[in-house]
Amino acid sequence: MKFLEILGESVNRHFSNEEAVYLVVLLIGSFVFFYLVGGLIAPVLIGLVLAFLLDGLVKKLNQAGMPVFLSVCLVFLFFLGAMIALVLFLVPLVWQQLRALVVALPSVFEQARNLLLGLAESSPGFVTVEQVDHWLSSITAEAAVLSGTILNSLLNEVPELVGTLLYLVIVPFSVFFFLKDGDRLLTWFASLLPKNRSLLNRLGREMNSQLINYVRGKFIEILIVGSVAFVVFAFFGLNYALLLSVLVGLSVLIPFVGAAVVTVPVFLVAVVQYGWSMEFAGVFGAYLFIQFVDANFLVPLLFSTALDLHPITIVSSVLFFGGLWGFWGVLFAIPLATLIKAIYLAWPSQSANSSVEAV
Repeated sequence: MKFLEILGESVNRHFSNEEAVYLVVLLIGSFVFFYLVGGLIAPVLIGLVLAFLLDGLVKKLNQAGMPVFLSVCLVFLFFLGAMIALVLFLVPLVWQQLRALVVALPSVFEQARNLLLGLAESSPGFVTVEQVDHWLSSITAEAAVLSGTILNSLLNEVPELVGTLLYLVIVPFSVFFFLKDGDRLLTWFASLLPKNRSLLNRLGREMNSQLINYVRGKFIEILIVGSVAFVVFAFFGLNYALLLSVLVGLSVLIPFVGAAVVTVPVFLVAVVQYGWSMEFAGVFGAYLFIQFVDANFLVPLLFSTALDLHPITIVSSVLFFGGLWGFWGVLFAIPLATLIKAIYLAWPSQSANSSVEAV
């Protein structure tokens, strides 16, 4: 009975405000909607995210005196040019290096085996030849099978070209109209909400300021880290430099975990190509330096005012949401943590407590 009384008091305290009920219904409804039809409208959602990224540039051009429609057209042409360059130049090069890496997997494993055997012979106390043979014999034997499986999977994706073409058409189309009519769509959506919605407005402002800085900051971080990694890898003549630099750039989407995972292919390619040499030490040391600068200087610079989340909170969010939804949970862990924080700050009881403390 005591537990039920405490539970009832908690519900009355937090849900006595009707706006709190509206917020819960809206969150549940949004979750169900995206769960049921999110895959079907994925190109539109991608267009919405990209328009969210580009909207700040449109507003800056408009504030500089350029008409809204002309600002939208210029930003959209910039986006379209970047998208065409990506599809015509970057994607084919990455695809070519990926196929080359897949074909070379058996020889890569064989070279790695030889290196480890050399290490076992020079340092028998660390690892024995028998252990190396036991670890790598099955990997070497199945490398060719793995290569064939991956190539067959890639070829089986050819029928999906139609879906890819739909993305290439629908995404730019969505971006343009979200940029052009975004304010009108927001006004229409707001008309569906209750007139008394101060809680939803606070939550919207908090989420907008947090997410817009996070998304743009991540986009800039990907460009900087990926570009610097490509310059470094190309300078050292590392094989598959473009493919590896793309992986390094995208790894920043998953804090801590992404950097740890992408270190493995960089290490393997470098050690197979250069062996235990000064060239290996140079390229791998430069890669570790990039990760150090990103974690200790670039991230604080880009996100110091964007997200006020403690590192422990970030790690806990990655582990929690990753455990719930796997890869996608890890990928969206920080935005989800930001949403929870925004709801916490905008909740009526928190506002009341803040007012009391201010008095």
